Amino acid sequence: MRLFLVLPLIGAALAVAQDTAGVGTIKGRVLKADLSAAGGYKVCAAEAQRCDTTKEDGTFRITDLRSGLFTLVVTLTSSTELKTTQVEARIGVEASVVVTLPKIEGVEQSITVSDAVFLPPEEVKSSGYLVSQREIFKSAGALQDVSRYIQTLPGIAIGSDDFRNDIIVRGGSPLENLFIVDNIEIPNINAFANFASAGGTVSLLDAALIQDVTFLTGGYPAPFINRTSGVLQITQREGDRERFRGRATLGFAGAGTILEGPIRKGKGSWVVSARRSFLDLFTDNIGFGGVPVAYTYNAKAVYDLGPRDRIWVANVSGNDRIRLGLAEGNQDKTEEINNFDIRYDGWRAATGFNWQRLFGERGVGLLGVTHSESRINSSVKDLVRFGLPPAGQSVAQQIANAPLVFNESSREGESTIKYDLTAYVPGFEKMQMGGSYKIFRLRYNTASPLGEDTPFSIVPGVNRFAVNTSFPAYQSGAYWQNTRNFGSRLNLTWGGRLDHYQYLGESRFSPRMGLSYRLTDKMSWRASYGTYFQQPFFQFLAVFPQNRGLIPWRADHYVTGVNYVVSPTVRMTVEVYQKEYKDYPVSSQFPTLSLANVGDTFDVSSILFPLTSAGRGRVRGFEMFVEKRFSEKWFGQANLARQQARQAGLDGVRRPASFEYPWIFNAVGGYRLNPKWELSVRMAYLTGRPYTPYNEVESRRQRRPIFDLNQVNALRLPDYFRLDVRVDRNLKVWGKPLLLFFGAQNVTNRKNVAGFGWNRRTNGQLANEQLGLFPNIGLDWRF
Repeated sequence: MRLFLVLPLIGAALAVAQDTAGVGTIKGRVLKADLSAAGGYKVCAAEAQRCDTTKEDGTFRITDLRSGLFTLVVTLTSSTELKTTQVEARIGVEASVVVTLPKIEGVEQSITVSDAVFLPPEEVKSSGYLVSQREIFKSAGALQDVSRYIQTLPGIAIGSDDFRNDIIVRGGSPLENLFIVDNIEIPNINAFANFASAGGTVSLLDAALIQDVTFLTGGYPAPFINRTSGVLQITQREGDRERFRGRATLGFAGAGTILEGPIRKGKGSWVVSARRSFLDLFTDNIGFGGVPVAYTYNAKAVYDLGPRDRIWVANVSGNDRIRLGLAEGNQDKTEEINNFDIRYDGWRAATGFNWQRLFGERGVGLLGVTHSESRINSSVKDLVRFGLPPAGQSVAQQIANAPLVFNESSREGESTIKYDLTAYVPGFEKMQMGGSYKIFRLRYNTASPLGEDTPFSIVPGVNRFAVNTSFPAYQSGAYWQNTRNFGSRLNLTWGGRLDHYQYLGESRFSPRMGLSYRLTDKMSWRASYGTYFQQPFFQFLAVFPQNRGLIPWRADHYVTGVNYVVSPTVRMTVEVYQKEYKDYPVSSQFPTLSLANVGDTFDVSSILFPLTSAGRGRVRGFEMFVEKRFSEKWFGQANLARQQARQAGLDGVRRPASFEYPWIFNAVGGYRLNPKWELSVRMAYLTGRPYTPYNEVESRRQRRPIFDLNQVNALRLPDYFRLDVRVDRNLKVWGKPLLLFFGAQNVTNRKNVAGFGWNRRTNGQLANEQLGLFPNIGLDWRF
């Protein structure tokens, strides 16, 4: 007979993680041959020499394990030890197994363990999702972009344009999300980004280097700072510790190479990725007056100083440039973009050093020192600002004669030192605490010399500004958190954090709490509450003097729900939530305008205006989610969300928020037809988002867009529908595996509407269409 480790029931757990110490957990339950609980047995992860003793109900938890493979050793008697094949531990997640003991006289000394199911740590109670590298890399429509895959999760929506990868979490602005990569906080993980946004067109991160992704959409615990909607955590994998390897890739983000290998005979590893877009090698215009050029770089090195000490360094960086607007061969007068000449050149990098130390049998500390830097140079000329150019004038003459309406040459830097400690204290069980200190170095040289022709104002050219300033700023924070069991069914996490925002002269305390109660072996009830604060981005604070008086806005999260396990790889969840916003920045000039309704745009000047902290809002809704994790043949998930989002400007009237999609349905899945062929499909349906119609009489008179302020967000765009398909072909070239993939986004070529604009040449309204039928072709060759 054998000792069997079988897949567990994942009843009370969500597939999500919280990584504050760079370690993982192996937990489980030991059962006797008659399936009764086996208490009092010692279970150890042999390679780490970390152990736990099973409780009366047979449960055990081996904590603070670095990523890697571990042999479980189960001690039955003083002379009987049983060893399993290896179980994988991964950073920030819990691998869960069930151990079923046979009769002692029949036990073999070497046994086989089935694949572990990865679950959340106990302190994460609700609204979280674990995404595997396979799902990002192979899913239709994701374009191997982590943000685009996240858009398929419950309650998550696209922004105003599916050419961008903004993440809209439960009706909140895309400015409200936190990005963490290998313990490095990164302001924006995307190329073609600006300082006043959190999205872009393509991710800086190479999906082939990603190991795990976790996304928290509400009620998240105390370690997370300064964001009010979501937390995206990404762990990049280690390089190969045994031999040098490489791979070549080609896809939406460009062509690239990955190289990796060992350090000092397996004591560590390194891996690097470099990618470059390639369309500019074939053309100088892909339909909007130019072609994007982007370079992205990722790197990670890990080294074990000893059994208890590990260090790693990670870097995410990129530079990009693009030209948009009127060009020879691109003079379609129906396109508003052809009324401009836009130049953009950006660079951004984030690097972090981490030192992890294991304390005793249970405890771990993580010291992180990180620095991020970004630079943007951009300019905008308006070819029709003072009227239509003379007939017959060349493109070059139109651009030369056009006035400069916006320019920027700015830089932001952020240095952080942080420390996180996890310890197990008798009587308190799991304790987590930590702190951080941030130094910002900011330089803004930006101007809007003619002001903004905002559609909220009947008067053109408002809010002229010219800023050339440099200044430092500081932010400090500390948190503590306790997680413990009360009996065999109830688990409670409670704590809080204190943050000081030096530039605003404000301090805030944020309480957090969550609990889970196991109703049955397959069903659990969970609830969480938290208060969250966020400082407005520094660029908003710097442009207008009165914005210095802003305070951090606040969001209170209330979440509750039930999780039900259908099988070891299938689960269903239902959640209800509410977010209450207070002190949100709103326009001091235009009573209906709130910063909560902007953020998913490349047009920086349109979202820079005088602000005051007077906005309030509320988002409420429910989400249903079913997930099938990959096993043998297929994976998939589907979700349905209903939401109501209301935001108020200075006038106090709560109107439909610009990011409100009353109904959202997503479905994505993949099927392995045979070892050579795989198929993936994605479907998305969203009811139309609100928009404000134009005052057509006044807009025609002034030849520019002017809103009808009696109908702010009173109308809705047509519903959005998209179907994406991808086919993978696996083969070998020179004995090395090659993946070829081909497919398309929006295979029905549906004309989804992003919004309505006003064309100043034709002096009429036009519909801005989303991405049409878009091919997706690429390869991945490992050598």
